[in-house]
Amino acid sequence: MQLHVHAWGDPDAPPVVCLHGVTAHGERFKRLAEERWAEKFRVLAPDLRGHGRSGYEPPWTFATHVADVLETLDALDVDSANWVGHSFGGRLILEVAAAHPERVRRAVLLDPAIQILPHIAETMAELERKEPLYDSPEDYADRREDSPPREFVLEDAVLHCEELPDGRLRRRSSQPAVISIYGELASAPPPPDTLRAPTLLIHAPSYGLVREEQLAAYAGRVETLAVPGMHMVMWEAFDEVAEAVERFLLENPRAER
Repeated sequence: MQLHVHAWGDPDAPPVVCLHGVTAHGERFKRLAEERWAEKFRVLAPDLRGHGRSGYEPPWTFATHVADVLETLDALDVDSANWVGHSFGGRLILEVAAAHPERVRRAVLLDPAIQILPHIAETMAELERKEPLYDSPEDYADRREDSPPREFVLEDAVLHCEELPDGRLRRRSSQPAVISIYGELASAPPPPDTLRAPTLLIHAPSYGLVREEQLAAYAGRVETLAVPGMHMVMWEAFDEVAEAVERFLLENPRAER
């Protein structure tokens, strides 16, 4: 499947492919692209299958998501690229790097869901059985359990939600896809030695999604950076993330396509 892609920057600049998390969408990278990265990179952020303005049909396996992303990049004439992935998107980068290492120049994992504990995956899938609906962008922001900057969340409500006939808002995501993805995230990730590209792993210790044993498994293979706040590191640690990613990617720009 060719995915809907949000794009910023000069088409001839080095490409950076940004993969969002479960229940999210490509425009989660809008501010990072417009305010920071698009001056130096061609930022490409697809809506993954089951999300945003891409197709929703199954299957929603890792193999299918990887195939979707690569088919989409092929259509854009992008052979290899730098990659940035948040949460589920970070795990997808590990899958791409294992199956198609030639496509990954450098990788940045933003609080990646390397492997979710089974009981956590089950709880999250159960919570998603009933699709959340919101009375307004303010309601969307009020019901978040974390505390990112409110202006980011209100903007996200406008970008991510569609208005129903009764005036309420719903996320542009497929609940069956979301539930399936949580099951996939409980599966074992590719072995750490399959990650051969230079990689920066940015994580939020206060949230704890990236566990100590996972950090130990990748020790010596990745550069790590701990940032304050919770899971939405791209919002809660905006400046730290923007600067660290830009520095890391420009260490070895390799601008060839």
